[in-house]
Amino acid sequence: MASFYSNGKLLITGEYLVLDGATAFAVPTKFGQNLAVLKVESNSISWKSYDCDGSCWFQSEITFDEVYQNKSADQNNKIKSTLLQILHEAHQLNSNLILNSTGFEVQTTLTFPRNWGLGTSSTLINNIAQWFQVDAFTLLKNSFGGSGYDIACAQNATPILYQLKNNLPFITPIQFAPEFTKNIYFVYLNQKQNSKTAIENYRKTKFNKTDAIQKIDQITKVICTTKDFSVFEDALKIHESEMAILLNQTTIQQQMFSDFPGTIKSLGAWGGDFVLVLSKENPNNYFKLKGFTTVLTYADMIL
Repeated sequence: MASFYSNGKLLITGEYLVLDGATAFAVPTKFGQNLAVLKVESNSISWKSYDCDGSCWFQSEITFDEVYQNKSADQNNKIKSTLLQILHEAHQLNSNLILNSTGFEVQTTLTFPRNWGLGTSSTLINNIAQWFQVDAFTLLKNSFGGSGYDIACAQNATPILYQLKNNLPFITPIQFAPEFTKNIYFVYLNQKQNSKTAIENYRKTKFNKTDAIQKIDQITKVICTTKDFSVFEDALKIHESEMAILLNQTTIQQQMFSDFPGTIKSLGAWGGDFVLVLSKENPNNYFKLKGFTTVLTYADMIL
């Protein structure tokens, strides 16, 4: 049996603008996804996907013909169609794996609840790329699309700076261990955001991208290098404010947590998944009273 693993991700700075060449600060999480492959005699792929609680949330028998043609017999099964698209593109990049095989049993297992938005898709794509021995960034581009920062997190064990230059990924592993990481928390907003929809909406906005990227790049540099709590906090606030103007949206703190005595920043697609919370006091009680019970420390969350 072959097995593969990929890290989950959180995008700390550069959301949306990373698609257009901004430098983003991203961190791999302690949570991720496993993929195990067993060779069998079936001329098909028997697929089962498990959530972190052991429940099977998807299973399907996928014929090799379906992979070749990228066409499911069950057109209404969106999960299968998405998986087929990834497998088809992986096959296009390396046809030998399936052509020289007799069948597979595949099992994927998340180590985080799949509604958390830590990279159910990106960890899957990176694992399939490892299995097929193809480039994960190319597989992402040919299937899902996106900047690829999540693939970079899947492959790296430290925080990174990530930038697209001429549509090619440039990854710089960095150290990020200021003392105030003990004041950083991650709170789940009880709803998963659709990244594809969020990106489509971003693409419709009109603004001076060069100016916006320069501003966010400068803020990112401060955020990932400062050792000073107040400087870090101010930079988070400025980043959030700049993005709110650009996206023509209200910040999550103004919308939902205006009475919070600290700083809250959206991560990745605005409006769902996790937010970063900077607080001098443990914010557990504050958020739990408002119905947000998933509060993780930086040490709990980040690899």
